[in-house]
Formats: sequence, C-alpha cells, structure tokens
Amino acid sequence: MTASTGSTRSTPSPSRRNRRRTVGAVAVLAAAAVTAAFALTLDGSDTREEKAGEPAAVTGSADPVPAPADPGLLALARRDASDPLAVGRADAPVVLIEYSDFQCPFCGRFARETKPELLRSYVDKGILRIEWRNFPIFGEESERAALAGWAAGRQKKFWEFHDVAYGKPRERNSGAFDAENVIAMAREAGVADIERFQADMASEQARDAVLQDQEEGYNLGVTSTPAFLVNGKPILGAQPTDTFEEAVESAAKTAKTAKTTKTTKTTKEVGR
Repeated sequence: MTASTGSTRSTPSPSRRNRRRTVGAVAVLAAAAVTAAFALTLDGSDTREEKAGEPAAVTGSADPVPAPADPGLLALARRDASDPLAVGRADAPVVLIEYSDFQCPFCGRFARETKPELLRSYVDKGILRIEWRNFPIFGEESERAALAGWAAGRQKKFWEFHDVAYGKPRERNSGAFDAENVIAMAREAGVADIERFQADMASEQARDAVLQDQEEGYNLGVTSTPAFLVNGKPILGAQPTDTFEEAVESAAKTAKTAKTTKTTKTTKEVGR
C-alpha cells in the first residue's frame, strides 16, 4: 500500500520475526493498492476505506483482489484456537484477516452488513475463520477502543464488544469511546468483571498486543482501514458482500485442490 498520509503515528520498527514472515509481502500489497484504490465501491456512491487524517477519494471500480496469494501473507494467519479475537475453526481452509479501527465508519459498515453474512454462510460451516487485528489510526479514542476490545476478549467477550461498538455509526473523536463509554459498552457486551476489564485495559500486555497488530499492519504497508487478507489475497475497503463471498469461495476451492493434490502425491509415494 502507499505511504501513510496524514497519520500522526510513525511506523514502528519491525521485529526480526515480523521481517521474516513478511518477505515479499510489501511488494504484493503495494501492487494491490494501485488497483484497489479504484475498487473501494462498485456503485460509485461512496468510498469504503479511510486513511488517518484525510477523507478517502471518490473512486471507480476495478478487481478488488488483484494479486495472487503470497506465502509471506499466508503465514500471517495465526490459527490459534485460543485466540479470543478470532472466530471460526482454527483449521478452516480459509482465513480472513481484518485490520480495523473501531472509529472507522467503513469498518462499521463491514461489521454490520457483511460479517453477519460471512458468519452464516462460511464460518458456521467450518469454511472460514476470521482473525481480527487492532489497527487504531485515528488517535486516542481509537487506541482506547482497541485496548477495550482486547480487555473484553480476556473475558471471552471480544466479539460481543465488537458488535456493540459497531452497532451504530458514531462520530469520530467525539467522546464516543471515552473511558466512561467503553465501560458502558463492556457492560452491554456482557463483560462480567468490570474491575478486571479496566485493569486489563491498562496493562502492558494489552498495549503490547495492540502494538503487535499495528506493527504487522505497518510492516505490510497498511495505512487505511478496513484492510483484509483472504488466504493471503488483499481486499481494501468495505467492499460489497458478494466481493468477499467470491474471494472466500475462490480461496476455499484453491485450498481444496491443493489438499487433493497433496493427498494424491502422498498416496503415490507410499505405494511405490
């Protein structure tokens, strides 16, 4: 993706582990961004991604999945069965990684309009796993919301908090995610121990977890939200639901073919 414009945050230095995992990934996403800059909406009525500090430009249509999967991008799927910021089977054939900010209106649109369809059609059937990455880019309230989401996850209520936070459009940096309101959201989400929730929010572990997600995104060149990887293929912006359905089905088909080929090869080798 392109260099950040308007963001007040500087790019964190990548760790050696992150460098190894993302070899070649930047080139893939940079190429994708050139095409996807014209693919943020199919109807031309609005844009579906936002950059920190500036409005997204009006765009036309193009292929929203322009680049092939890259091994460095595929390796970013954590597939940790105990991850509270993920939903779906850890061994699902398709993993959608989402880099989002709780204050991003287009992230909210994806959460309200597209994610429920993906849950019903693919996650519940064991085809898809969704892994969330905190990518706060709009300042203090975004960071507080990210910490709050992580803290809710410590009590297995991340997705409930996610749904409350995105339940309706909220004006950015207006106090919607101030300390009092995130506690109210946690209560609404069913977080039982609010004292623990507050302690978890304030912990170094929470800040390290959010920073890890941010570094991963920055290492890829992510500068706007929402940004997605579907089995290593990038999709930028809250595209129409059918765009994600097509990407998931294509990835599932590719994964099935690869599994069949591997099984056939193994069978032939054993039979020699």
